[in-house]
Amino acid sequence: MRHRTVLVAARILLAVASASPLAVAQKAYDPGVTDTEIKVGNFMPYTGRFSEYGATGRAEAAYFRMVNDQGGVNGRKIDFISVDSGSEPAKALDLAQQLVEQDGVLLTVGIWGTPANMAIRAYLNEKKVPQLFVAATDSAFDDPGRFPWTMGFQPTRRTEGLVYAQYILRTKPAAKIGILSARGDAEQWVEGIRQGLGDKAASMIAKEATFSYSDAASLAAGIVELKNSGADVFLNLAVGGFATRAIRQAYDMNWHPLQFIPNASLSVAAFLEPAGLEKAAGVITNARSKGWLKPQSRSDPDVRAFLDWMKKYNPDASLRDANYVYGYEVAQTMVEVLKKCGDNLTRANAMKQAASLDLQLGMLSPGIRITTSPTDYQPIKDLFLIQFNGHEWVPLGPTTRR
Repeated sequence: MRHRTVLVAARILLAVASASPLAVAQKAYDPGVTDTEIKVGNFMPYTGRFSEYGATGRAEAAYFRMVNDQGGVNGRKIDFISVDSGSEPAKALDLAQQLVEQDGVLLTVGIWGTPANMAIRAYLNEKKVPQLFVAATDSAFDDPGRFPWTMGFQPTRRTEGLVYAQYILRTKPAAKIGILSARGDAEQWVEGIRQGLGDKAASMIAKEATFSYSDAASLAAGIVELKNSGADVFLNLAVGGFATRAIRQAYDMNWHPLQFIPNASLSVAAFLEPAGLEKAAGVITNARSKGWLKPQSRSDPDVRAFLDWMKKYNPDASLRDANYVYGYEVAQTMVEVLKKCGDNLTRANAMKQAASLDLQLGMLSPGIRITTSPTDYQPIKDLFLIQFNGHEWVPLGPTTRR
C-alpha cells in the first residue's frame, strides 16, 4: 500500500514537471508585456486649447489604477503611459513613435481627436500596433479593410448629424437652419444633416458659416452671419471650449434659436457652466450613458459603482464632467479586451479580441451595447437625444440606431 502511494505521487510529480514547459510555451507576448505588466500607450491634450478633454485621460488612468489595486488583469498590472500632446496634432506622430519605439507599449487606447488619430493611423497600421477606441467620431476609424489596426468607439459625426436633422424635420418642419462648423473638420456632420433633411435640405438650410480653431474672431463673425440669415435653428458644431464661446456669444447678441451641439461638448462642468447655465438652457445634444447626478439614479448598482470610483480615485473632479464617464467606459472596454486575451498578449490577438466584442457596460443606457466584428469597427452605434434644462440634461426620446 505504501509502495503504491509513493508510485502515484511520483507519477503526479512527473506529470506536473512535464506540463510546466508546455504551460510556459502557451504564453505569447509581444513588446510591452511580461508576466507582471502590460504597457498601454496614450496621449491627450492635457494642456492647450482643448485641455478640458485631458479629463478623459485622467479618468482612464484612474480606472487602470483601480484595476491594478484589485490585482490587475490576469495577474498583470497595467502600466498606462499617457503623455501630453499640448493640443497640437503636429506632435502626434512623434508621440506615437515615442510610445511604440521608446516606451515599448503593446498598444494604444483612447487617443483624443480626429487630426491626431489621422496623423498616426498609417504609422500604427504599418507597425501593426493596435490603435484602439480612438476618441474621435470620424467614420474613417471604422475601416477594417484598409486600416485593420485602428478602431473607433462612439457613434460617428454622420450619425449625429442625421439624428439632429430627423429631429428638426419632426418637430420644426418649417425651420430655417444655420450651421456653424470648423473649416475642414465638419464635412461628415454636414453630410449627415443633409442626408437627414433629404430633399428639404436646400430650402431649410439658410446659411452655413465656418471658423478656425486658431482664430477666435472668426467664430464670432460666423455667429453674426447665421443670426443675420434669419435662422431659428442653430447647429453649433464647434467642439469643447469653442462650443462654450458659441453658446455664450449667441445668447449675448440676443439670438435664441433652438441649438444643437456635438456629444463631445456636452460636459456640464467643462463646457456649459463656463458658458453660463442660463445661456445653455434649451441646448440639445446626444448621449449613450445613464444619468448619474439625480439621487434616484443611485439605486442602480452600476451607477453606484461609478460614483464610488469617482469618490475614491477622482476626489477632486467634478461629478458634472461627463468626460470622466467617457474615460471610464473606454478603460473598462480596454480591460475586457485584455482579459479576453488571457496569456496570448500579442498585438494580433488584442486586435482579434477587440473585433469580437459583445458587452453591456454598466454606465451605458439599457439596450446600448458594445458590439464589434471583423467587419464592424464602430463599437457603439446607438444614441438618444437629450436637452439641457438649465440645470441638467433630460432625455428627449427613445434610443436611435445607426
